[in-house]
Amino acid sequence: MKTSNYVKDLREETVASLQEQLVAAKKELFNLRFQNATNQLDNTGRIKEVRRNIARIQTIITEKAKLS
Repeated sequence: MKTSNYVKDLREETVASLQEQLVAAKKELFNLRFQNATNQLDNTGRIKEVRRNIARIQTIITEKAKLS
């Protein structure tokens, strides 16, 4: 399954790397929303996917912070 592999990869990353991925994902979400507002976005499901990835990244960052 694609999601479980993505989460496994995230868990192996460092907190600094996760922070960078979080910033990149938030920028991507902003761009997707902008494209959607201007009717340039073809795949609107990508917005939902990116939002969930942001939540996954934030969850793993929180888990790592609690373990430290």
